[in-house]
Amino acid sequence: MAPSEIVIHARYAPDGTCMEIGERPASITPQAWFKYLYENVGETAQPLSGGRLIFRVSATDLEKHQAAAAA
Repeated sequence: MAPSEIVIHARYAPDGTCMEIGERPASITPQAWFKYLYENVGETAQPLSGGRLIFRVSATDLEKHQAAAAA
């Protein structure tokens, strides 16, 4: 992991919806933030066990993505 990389953790409910996700703008739901990230940086997604997934986003791009998702 590069020093300027942010790891965003997501956790799913048994029905597949996103219940919790890190670095989420307060104005949107966890599911909406997950959908935005998957559509825009989905190539960085790494599934984990136990209904979890991580995205890796550069620190410089994180604020840009947060602002775009909240708009």
